Amino acid sequence: MNESNNPQRGIHRRDLIKGVTAASLGLAAGAIGVPESFGQASVSGSSRRNLIQLENAKPGTRDWMLTNTFTDPERGRSNIGSGRSTYIEGYCSANSVRAGETLQIMVSTDPETAFNLEIFRTGYYNGDGARLVKRFDALRGVPQPVPPVGENYVHECNWEPSVEFTIPDDWLSGVYLGKLTGEYTGTQSYVIFIVRDDRPCDLLFQCSDLTWSAYNRWPTDFSIYSRHEGRSSTSVPSGSVSFDRPYALFTHPVNKIKASVGSGEYLPWEFPLSFWLEQHGYDVSYISNVDTHADPKGLLRTKGFISVGHDEYWSLQMYDNVLKARDEGVSLAFLSANAVLCVVPMLPSSDGTPNRTIRREGWFFPPEYGSGDERRSPNQEGFEPVMGPDGALLMGNRTTPPVMGAGDWTCAKPKHWLFEGTGMKKGDSIEGLVGWEWHGAPMMDLPGMQIVAEGETLMTGGKNPGHYTATIYDGPKGNVVFNAATIWWANGLSSPPGHKTPVRHGVAQQGVDERVQQISHNLFQRMIR
Repeated sequence: MNESNNPQRGIHRRDLIKGVTAASLGLAAGAIGVPESFGQASVSGSSRRNLIQLENAKPGTRDWMLTNTFTDPERGRSNIGSGRSTYIEGYCSANSVRAGETLQIMVSTDPETAFNLEIFRTGYYNGDGARLVKRFDALRGVPQPVPPVGENYVHECNWEPSVEFTIPDDWLSGVYLGKLTGEYTGTQSYVIFIVRDDRPCDLLFQCSDLTWSAYNRWPTDFSIYSRHEGRSSTSVPSGSVSFDRPYALFTHPVNKIKASVGSGEYLPWEFPLSFWLEQHGYDVSYISNVDTHADPKGLLRTKGFISVGHDEYWSLQMYDNVLKARDEGVSLAFLSANAVLCVVPMLPSSDGTPNRTIRREGWFFPPEYGSGDERRSPNQEGFEPVMGPDGALLMGNRTTPPVMGAGDWTCAKPKHWLFEGTGMKKGDSIEGLVGWEWHGAPMMDLPGMQIVAEGETLMTGGKNPGHYTATIYDGPKGNVVFNAATIWWANGLSSPPGHKTPVRHGVAQQGVDERVQQISHNLFQRMIR
């Protein structure tokens, strides 16, 4: 094994020059890259809150992007492609790690070949999207076995570690991609992990990794949505899914971008928000869903908690912990949809490692929701669904039938402070921002509840009309809770290298929009003041 601590390897000369320029000029301007029309992000002068600015002034590179991928075309049991990167694929021993902790990365290569591992921290980096922080050369790669089907249909790999290292003290909290490249085939894929810290921060960015795992079909159609022999449905309880396996390509119809294989759902739905926050110098730290579940006190170190993208799967403890954080004065931003929908327990792996396996057991609906519906009726196995607390009591609204659809995000309260500087009038719309799933059914008796945007959604061919509502309400200590009611909010903020805006239900999300950016600035400034 040849480990290199020289992060400049693989960075083009133009990238280095660009980074030095940013270091010498960017910090003098305060927050990095905030459009003058929107004003500067209010970032403290303390060294703690300059960490994101200092990090993003370092040289970035676009070498983090995959350029040679292969996903297995073999169809699974439901005639759905597995999305596996069989030539080279891997996973990490933990979803998130702190500086000083050890991370193992397990890799399989078939055929056997040496491989390289380059680790990048994702962020803005003068528009390049990531910085190389470490690399390992000429690692030994061998085929590692597909595990047998385990208890409750789980596929849990017990692969031998290919590399193990301690997270350096100077690695700033963020989402890190490990780029795997096989020497024999040249094929590439990712592993993904989060570096977390315990410092006070203005904003806490939660990755939706429980949902990434729920939709992961690796190795052949074994997601939470897979139908298993002997089960009457794919409802509850679902089969179990493990974090101890690679992320196959997320093969949902809205994202079949092979260049994201191994990264879960981070790149299409979450990275545009991270890229934009770091571009504008916001003091942000990163956690996983598992951290929200296991570390309730860690939520109290922030002024604002962010749920982003497709944040569907939550444990009961996650719900309780975020609710308590709200009650302690933490503002919440649900820049997401289909969020806080499915109840999952956090189960240990077969070797006793906590929080490595989940299965769906119910929904965050009120107990009376959908009388006679499968959601609350025992299934043929006699399993009684867990009807968790109503997600709308936390978020302000929730997933409602028909769940899926797309449409325009239409202003309902132009005089609200959210819309300051946007020029929007009542009835003005941001085209295609709502989708592919959305929230409605606002909880109108929450304090200060206001519907700030609402409108209609449709599926392809004008079918299954729905009505979304974006809401904001008051927390108990001057904090706020905003619900954008769309998975696609972050796509209106930025389009990082390699990013593609989605098309679904006959609607093309239109990409970056200055009004989405201004609304987000208004929201975050209110949250962190």
